[in-house]
Amino acid sequence: MGLDQYLYANAYLSDGSWLKEEEQKTFAKVSKALEVDSFICEEYPSITVNVKVGYWRKANQIHNWFVNEVQDGVDDCKEYYVTREKLKELLQVCKDVKASNHPDVVNELLPPAQGFFFGNYEIDEWYWEQIDDTVEQLQHVLALVPENYNFAYQSSW
Repeated sequence: MGLDQYLYANAYLSDGSWLKEEEQKTFAKVSKALEVDSFICEEYPSITVNVKVGYWRKANQIHNWFVNEVQDGVDDCKEYYVTREKLKELLQVCKDVKASNHPDVVNELLPPAQGFFFGNYEIDEWYWEQIDDTVEQLQHVLALVPENYNFAYQSSW
């Protein structure tokens, strides 16, 4: 048990006649690969692709940021939409915290948070490893996930 955190990238695919031929081909390939042709809605066929692109384990400072910056302070383990701009903001916050390495800056920008099985609340080696991991994950996601994807964050504890 403990705090698990997920970042998803979602894309909506459809077979609409108004779409570009390339988008219609992508929809056809995905629906065939998923073998959904027999039960997909014929009137308005569509698929949502949901890919897990990030994962944290007991990174309570990162979770706390999402709760405060994305979830309006509500920590309820629901899935929340996250803009690409917000992910860029979190990336910058992590870089700023890492560059400063000062307790006052850490506690102002990305403080540890307590919660049910949230892990260590100290600013120690584990804290800094999670910051490094977050920088790596977000740089990877922001560089590789196409612009037509949306993002969502969800925690579980």
